[in-house]
Amino acid sequence: MRHDSSAKPDVLHSRRSNLELSINIIRRWPVIPLIVIVSLSLMAAAAPIVAPADPLKQNLRGSPHPPMWYAEGSSKFILGSDGVGRDVLSRVIHGARISLMVASFSLASGIVIGTFVGIISGYAGGLLDEVVMRIVDIWAAVPFLIFAMVVVIVFGSSITTLMGLLVLLAWSSFVRNIRGEVLSLKERDYVALAKVAGASPLRIMIRHILPGVANTAIVIATLRLGSLILAAAALSFLGAGIPAPTPSWGGMVAGGREFLATAWWISFFPGLSIFLLVMSLNFLGDWLRDRFDPRLRQL
Repeated sequence: MRHDSSAKPDVLHSRRSNLELSINIIRRWPVIPLIVIVSLSLMAAAAPIVAPADPLKQNLRGSPHPPMWYAEGSSKFILGSDGVGRDVLSRVIHGARISLMVASFSLASGIVIGTFVGIISGYAGGLLDEVVMRIVDIWAAVPFLIFAMVVVIVFGSSITTLMGLLVLLAWSSFVRNIRGEVLSLKERDYVALAKVAGASPLRIMIRHILPGVANTAIVIATLRLGSLILAAAALSFLGAGIPAPTPSWGGMVAGGREFLATAWWISFFPGLSIFLLVMSLNFLGDWLRDRFDPRLRQL
């Protein structure tokens, strides 16, 4: 019986080609960041169904319980339990829901406020533009964490207070970048033609300038979402964010500090979730910036 000696090289060449194709896809498209973002988002959306246990249910007997791969671990606590016996996996899942909800709402509010303030400031120019830019400069110089701690002391710690603080953190970055785009767009020929045709300033800003800054707003939003999640986690870590016993990633990291030597998993897994989500959002934002920038597309 004759064996085809060329069969094996063909198989190896096919496998090598598939591997190179997969590597090129991963390099050209944000596959891994999207997998992380979509997985965490779906997990957060279906938290009551996906979570194996009640995130608030305590079990002081034998707590903290190690993860299931330890010899003394149990499948009941896949990622272990915290200092009062609450399931870490369930709290991470519900913490993702709270973190994404708070950050997304704050970002949406920041986009609306910052984009329209930036458009109005850049289009109007003059004294209004100067006043808005000085306000943005003053706000950028304010230490946010100290300001947030003062606000929490005055108004108390709550999800509403946290959302308000994150909105204040989000809007200013949109104003400066959108205003810079508008200064260029308002000198374009199509805007001049709209003025000649008798279009009102409001119509010009909404119909002609807003679509031109939409790409910039999307990129900034993607990059700022990671920063807002990180800021929410930092405030919760300091006790100025989401109040206990509501599960939050920052609060879980803070709650596991005293157990780092004996129960590392209490702080590690929520901290890992923060790291993966923020890094994925930053990579996605960088990719969007490269795709939307015509100068980079030509390289």
